[in-house]
Amino acid sequence: MESLGAVTFGFNLFKELNRENNGNIFFSPASILAAIGMLLLRTRGATATRLQKVPLSEKDTDSSRIKAEEKEKYLDYVEKYYHASLEPVDFVNAADESRKKINSWVESQTHENIKDLFPDATLSSTTKLVLVNIVHFKGQWDREFKKEHTKEEEFWLDKNTSKPVQMMTQRDSFSFTLLKDLQAQILGIPYKNSDLSMFVLLPNDIDGLEKIINEVSPEKLVEWTNPGQMKERTVDLHLPRFEVEDSYNLEAALGAMGLGDAFSELEADYSGMSPRSGLHAQKFLHGSFVVVTEEGTEAAASTGMGFAVTSVPSYETFHCNHPFLFFIRHNESNSVLFFGKFSSP
Repeated sequence: MESLGAVTFGFNLFKELNRENNGNIFFSPASILAAIGMLLLRTRGATATRLQKVPLSEKDTDSSRIKAEEKEKYLDYVEKYYHASLEPVDFVNAADESRKKINSWVESQTHENIKDLFPDATLSSTTKLVLVNIVHFKGQWDREFKKEHTKEEEFWLDKNTSKPVQMMTQRDSFSFTLLKDLQAQILGIPYKNSDLSMFVLLPNDIDGLEKIINEVSPEKLVEWTNPGQMKERTVDLHLPRFEVEDSYNLEAALGAMGLGDAFSELEADYSGMSPRSGLHAQKFLHGSFVVVTEEGTEAAASTGMGFAVTSVPSYETFHCNHPFLFFIRHNESNSVLFFGKFSSP
């Protein structure tokens, strides 16, 4: 996956979701890109042109080139490139039973973390095809927080409102960047084996997050979290134990990002899936879940489609007692697996 392109996609989507959501946000760019990749395999015309602008992995790009040269069926492609399988259901006569069956599969694949991906009445007798993919992540911190150090503290939603949280604490060496111009700081918390890390972007001010969101660019986010940019510092870290679960209908957000044609019944062209079928992406739903504890992080996501260094003290203080951004990244490829905002317990 092209790191900057993928970060750009994830951050731009986050900004669209943030326009309509004042609370917590959590989603998986990797899951959504994989779903778009499955569509790209057999799209045609303007729809393909739109989707090809999305920063997919090298695998997705290669497979989309192959589609013009081979005559395999769409499901053969999905199985080959995504290890997906076909599960026949009867939407015509048993749409609601089919919906429940799909939801049950998603729930089992995410260890019961994501339930009811497709709510009531989202599928009907006119539904012809549903694409669903799952991302599940359970990471153990490289250095766990000691439970006996976790204490109740106040988490400030704004300067006047607070809620109690269980605040985990530890003082250790972490990757750290001080952003003086932005009045914020970034911390990287590694998971076991250091393949993955959670990065937290914390504003200095209690109500400073929205200003940061408006000023940050994907390019800056990549630059700030580059290993060469971050410095190892002793940090007194306070991180709340938290849990976020949510679901999103992504049609409007992706439409605002220029992908509206892919969800238009009149303009979408998925004839490569099934000629003369009139298929179009009827729904684009995404469910996600994350829990952060002393031991580590568990996260799951499912996407369904119906059709400067200055003089400093001996240690830094990184006190997450007010809204912050966070994302989980694969360090070698810079791929962002999950992206979120925590603003309210």
